[in-house]
Amino acid sequence: MTAPSQVSARTRTSAELIRAEEPVLAHNYHPLPVVVARAEGTWVEDVEGNRYLDMLAGYSALNFGHRHPALIEAAHRQLDQLTLTSRAFHNDRLAEFAERLAELTGLDMVLPMNTGAEAVESAIKVARKWAYDVKGVPADEATIVVAAENFHGRTTTIVSFSTDETARAGFGPFTPGFKIVPYNDPAALEEAVDETTAAVLIEPIQGEAGVLIPDDGYLAAVRELTRRKGCLFIADEIQSGLGRTGRTFAVEHEDVVPDVLLLGKALGGGIVPVSAVVARREVLSVLHPGEHGSTFGGNPLAAAVGTAVVELLRTGEFQQRAAELGVVLRDGLTELAGRGVVGFRSRGLWAGVDIDPAIGTGREVSERLMREGVLVKDTHGSTIRLAPPLTITAEELRSALAALEKVLGR
Repeated sequence: MTAPSQVSARTRTSAELIRAEEPVLAHNYHPLPVVVARAEGTWVEDVEGNRYLDMLAGYSALNFGHRHPALIEAAHRQLDQLTLTSRAFHNDRLAEFAERLAELTGLDMVLPMNTGAEAVESAIKVARKWAYDVKGVPADEATIVVAAENFHGRTTTIVSFSTDETARAGFGPFTPGFKIVPYNDPAALEEAVDETTAAVLIEPIQGEAGVLIPDDGYLAAVRELTRRKGCLFIADEIQSGLGRTGRTFAVEHEDVVPDVLLLGKALGGGIVPVSAVVARREVLSVLHPGEHGSTFGGNPLAAAVGTAVVELLRTGEFQQRAAELGVVLRDGLTELAGRGVVGFRSRGLWAGVDIDPAIGTGREVSERLMREGVLVKDTHGSTIRLAPPLTITAEELRSALAALEKVLGR
């Protein structure tokens, strides 16, 4: 006999499934009222069979589209062999993953984790340990300089240096040891860095804040300052990295190599959570057995998928697609400027679009686009984010822009 839960899962409508979540799921999200059941490439399908063009790509976790054949093949192959050992033992996939990822980044060592927030937390620990063991900062006095309007995750320590009150309110007491300066302000950064500074931690492009792109020269200034002042430059490329902006990493737009790169989201190919701290040997060598770890970090399934992701990026195809189609996206948004769009910022296949508040909030515009078969996500106020899979075609991209034009004209 089929279990009742299996029957209801097969037969319930979108509306019924949404109602069923209400009493049993924590209300820490406010998703659009669409229930995705299937997906492939740039398209998703709800339980009723309605198709939608995915213009969010899981906040860049799906850079290579849904169920990319090479990634699915790698996962299936590994599922038939080995999925988890914990780091109590070695596994036969981890060395290749670390070798390939280090080569891709131009750095030396890899600390594999699972989620983006774990990578950030790990980097904070590593930076502090480096400050005490290498730089000589007195015990418990290390500080990390961050930028206002940042988004690095929502753990207790990370929200301690957030300026988003929605993420902070009600979650104190907060972790000390952070200095917050304005983003895109080298002078403020210069003033904040002192002898206690372990690291400067920034997003090369601030995603959650609305895809805020700094002035040319800002990242180079951060690199020069951190070298001169003897602290680490940690670049959070969890959203901006792995092809999204038309380069493998966003810092490459200024030919900058940080001391530490934080990667996640697309590193798991939209299949499993995979993140990593990738750094110079001098930095990651401060960790010793027992000081940090993760049961699932570096598991064989994650390593197999992560290796396949790196292989996709080694060709340069996806970076080139993001750069070329980014021109289509930018030109389309330029045509909408003054016609419901009051401003936008884009780099590669990533854009923050400010909608005239008279037309609606970002949430309202997202709901209207959903009804037109296009899925996006709002951020603060009347801003929406566009971040389609890098596999999107020019025709699909133009159809999404046409849908935006239509809802703005209402």
